[in-house]
Amino acid sequence: MAVFFHRNRVLLLHLSFWCVYLSFNLYQTTVFQRARGIAWDLLFASATVQLVFTVVIAYLNYFYTWPRFLSSKNIWRYIAEFSIPFAILITARVHLHRYIIDGYTYQNDYFYSNFFIVQITAVTLFIVLFVGMLRFAVDWFEFESRKKEVENERLIAELNFLKAQINPHFLFNTLNNLYYLAYTKSENTTEVIAKLSQMMRYMIYDSNHPRVLLNKEIEYMQNYISLERLRLNNQIPIQFSIEGNTENVWIAPLIFITFLENAFKHGVSNNNPKAWINIHIQLNGDQCIYTVENSKAQNISLEKSGIGLQNVQRRLELSYPDQYKIKMEDGRDVYFVQLVLTLSNELATVNGQQTVSDVHSNVHIATNNG
Repeated sequence: MAVFFHRNRVLLLHLSFWCVYLSFNLYQTTVFQRARGIAWDLLFASATVQLVFTVVIAYLNYFYTWPRFLSSKNIWRYIAEFSIPFAILITARVHLHRYIIDGYTYQNDYFYSNFFIVQITAVTLFIVLFVGMLRFAVDWFEFESRKKEVENERLIAELNFLKAQINPHFLFNTLNNLYYLAYTKSENTTEVIAKLSQMMRYMIYDSNHPRVLLNKEIEYMQNYISLERLRLNNQIPIQFSIEGNTENVWIAPLIFITFLENAFKHGVSNNNPKAWINIHIQLNGDQCIYTVENSKAQNISLEKSGIGLQNVQRRLELSYPDQYKIKMEDGRDVYFVQLVLTLSNELATVNGQQTVSDVHSNVHIATNNG
C-alpha cells in the first residue's frame, strides 16, 4: 500500500484537491438553491459546467502555458498565452450558465450581473493558481527523488570502492604468506594456493552483492584461518566458535575479516609460542555479536588509524547506519574487539516468505590447536 501511494502520490494529490473542491461546490449549490429556489436539476447542471470549465482552464495552464513560461521566462508571452484562452472560456461559461438557468429569459438577475462575472473569474483564477502550485509540489517530489537517487548512487560507489580496497589489502597479506611458504619450500604451498583460489572466488563473485549468507562469510573466514594455520605450522591455538542458528542469516560481506586479520597481524606476528586467538560469533535474536580476542606481542600496539579499520568502520556506517556498535579494548597483553550488528532489516524473502530462522538452538563449533 505504501508503494502504491508513493508511486501515485501526484495523482492522489490532484484527486484530493478536486474532491475537496467538488464537496465545497455541492455545499454552495445547496445553499444557493435554498436562497433562490432554483430547480435542483438546473443547479447541478450549472455546477457540472462550472467544474468542467474550471478543470479545463486549470490544466491548460498546468500542462501548456505554465511549462512554456518556465522554459522561456517571458512573462508577457505567458500573460498573452494564458489570458486569451482564459477570456474565451470564461465568456463561454457565463453564457452557458445563463442558458442553463433560465434560457436567457433574464428571470434571475444574479446570473446577468457584473458581480457574477467577477466572482467566477476570481474563483477560477484562484483555482488555476492553486493547481499551478501543485506543479511546484510535483517538481519538489521529483527533485527529492532524484537527490535520493544520486545520493544512493554515490554511497553505492563509495561502498564498492571500500570493498575493492579489501582485495589488495588481503592479497598483500596472503602473498607474504605464500612467499614465506615458498621460501621455506613448505609442502603446504599448493594447499595455500587452493585455499586462496576459493577465497578469491568468494571475493570476486559472492561479495559483490549488498548482503551475503552468514554461512558463506564464515566459510571465507575458516579458509583464511586455515591459511594462517599452515603458515604458522599449527603452533598457535586458535579457537573459532559459533553460537546460534546461522542458517538463512544475511549480512554485509567482508565485514568480519578485517578484525580477524588484525588479530593475526598483531597477535602472532612474531610467532610467539604463547600467542593465541579466540573468535566467537553469536546469534541472539536480531543481533549478531562478533568477538575477536587475541594475545598481543610485547612493544606492538594496534594501528588504530590503519586503512583496514578505517575502511570497515566506514562500510559499517554505510551498510548499518545506527545499527552497529564496536567495542575495542587495547590492553597490555590482550586485544579485544566486539562488533554488534542489528539484523532487523536483514530478512531475506523467498517466494513471499521470510527466511531468517528464529535463533532457538545453540550450535557450538570449536577448533583448538596446540
